[in-house]
Amino acid sequence: MSRREEYETRTEQLLAPIAEANRVSIYDVEYVKEGSDYYLRAYIDKPEGVNIQDCENVSRALSDVLDEEDFIPDAYILEVSSPGLGRALKKDKHLQASIGQEVEVKLFKPIDKCKEFSGILESFDADTIVIRDGETARTFERPDVALIRLAFDF
Repeated sequence: MSRREEYETRTEQLLAPIAEANRVSIYDVEYVKEGSDYYLRAYIDKPEGVNIQDCENVSRALSDVLDEEDFIPDAYILEVSSPGLGRALKKDKHLQASIGQEVEVKLFKPIDKCKEFSGILESFDADTIVIRDGETARTFERPDVALIRLAFDF
C-alpha cells in the first residue's frame, strides 16, 4: 500500500464515526499534492445534499481527530466538501449508484479522434465501462478512462 493510500484509508476509518454522528456518508477521501501543497480532502454526501454547516461540523471534528492521531508527517490542508454535481465516479460503488444516469467519459487517448464521450451509464465490470448514446453503446476499457463523472446541464 502506498503512503497516499495509507493516509486515505486511515483518514476514512477516523472519519466513519464522525460522518455517522453527523448523518452524512463518506463519498471519498483523497490525499494529493498540488503544486507545493498537500491536500487531504474528504467528500461527504447525504440524500438531500450537504450544506456548509455539515461541512463545518465534520471538518472541525475530523481536524481534532487528525491532530490527536498525527499520522501524516507532511504539512497539509484539510478540506471537507460535497462531491458536487459533476462528481467524479472513482469507485465501483459510485458507478453502481449512477447506473441509468448520464455521464461524461474522458479518455487518455482518442478513439476516432475523440477523447470525450457522453451517454447513459449502462453497465460496468472490473475491466470495462459501457455507456449508451441513443442506439449506440460504447464500451471503454477502464485503464483507458482518465475520468468519468456525472453530467449536468445548467
